[in-house]
Amino acid sequence: MNRYIGRSQNKHFILFLLFVGYLVDYLDRMVMSVAVVSIKEEFNLDAAAVGAILSSFFLSYAIMQIPGGWLTDKLGSRKVLIWSIIVWSVFTVFTGFAWSLISLLVIRFLFGLGQGGYPSASQKGIADYYPRDERPKASAYLMSSNYFGMALAPLVAAPMILFMGWRNMFYVIGLLGILLTIAFWVYFKPKESTASNKALKENSVPLKELLANSGLWKITVMWFAAGIVNWGLSSWIPSYLMEARGMDLLSMGFYAALPGLSTGVAMLFSGWLLDRFFNNLEKYYAAFGMLMSGIFLYLMFTSTSIVAAMVYLNLCMIFKSFAFTVAFALPHKIMSKKVIGSAMGVINMGAQAAGFISPLVMGFIISLTGSFNGAFWFLIVCSGISIIAALSIKKDNQIAQSNDVDLLA
Repeated sequence: MNRYIGRSQNKHFILFLLFVGYLVDYLDRMVMSVAVVSIKEEFNLDAAAVGAILSSFFLSYAIMQIPGGWLTDKLGSRKVLIWSIIVWSVFTVFTGFAWSLISLLVIRFLFGLGQGGYPSASQKGIADYYPRDERPKASAYLMSSNYFGMALAPLVAAPMILFMGWRNMFYVIGLLGILLTIAFWVYFKPKESTASNKALKENSVPLKELLANSGLWKITVMWFAAGIVNWGLSSWIPSYLMEARGMDLLSMGFYAALPGLSTGVAMLFSGWLLDRFFNNLEKYYAAFGMLMSGIFLYLMFTSTSIVAAMVYLNLCMIFKSFAFTVAFALPHKIMSKKVIGSAMGVINMGAQAAGFISPLVMGFIISLTGSFNGAFWFLIVCSGISIIAALSIKKDNQIAQSNDVDLLA
């Protein structure tokens, strides 16, 4: 094996490290969807309050996306990645000390600020280690970690809550951040030559030019609407399975993990499929995925069979991942490396704003109607919005492609 792998010069090892970082990111984030069932009983909360807890993280997370992208382009991926991990891990531990609804809202808000820098910094990390033509596929592989993290959360959280309580669960998983910080400190060291840094400064693109790019905002709207579906389901499925489908905690943990596992596997192939058969047809790939996602979502909540409902839920999430793949792969094709952190910050801001809105709106709909059906119809409408936005995307607003600097190409 190349003797430099220990010094972080192996791009595939770096991709693996970023992948593991995202797994821990999503584990720390998504266990709340399981823990909130116990928290709801302890603090005597209604569905609207639960929605507020689930949404408070996404509010700060969305706010941090553009500043996180700007800081990544300004300071480099390494510093932002390491500090992001430290901050979110601290507030994961603090979650276990929460004593009221207000304290939970504040802690989750600060937790979201910590995690807000990781998405842009991880995409910048790919740009630091991979040549342009390999970045879309590497990005798709990296983002599959999100779904594996979603799957891991209920599998880990359900038995831990059952045997040690929700507070101790947050203490334990928060300590994973120590190991992760050490790994990034030792291995993640992108090298940039003086000449390359000078070139990046001389060819820098003003942020206002980036924000004026219509293609960037169309991708953002597409992913915002798809994110409504994504975060609505991932936030409320544990409660739905227990309250509407009558599952116990351990059974729910198993069934809630399946969509993440199946979609994570699908994401590994989705990047290859997009690159091989849908090159320059990305918008149709995303639109078709959201169409099928909406159809299977409808079949899921109208089915009387729990087995059929779970099959439809898995298919809904798998097809929804088509839009996910496009949202993180296409920018690498139409944006310069020197602004990719900021561009990803804008796009991910849309998804995380959806993460704030979706659980909150669904919570109010469920409280108002006493049923999950209206909340799921809300998600189906958003699937349609995502389709329209995807079909409007054009790859004719590229930023500084000819001046791009591939540091390791």
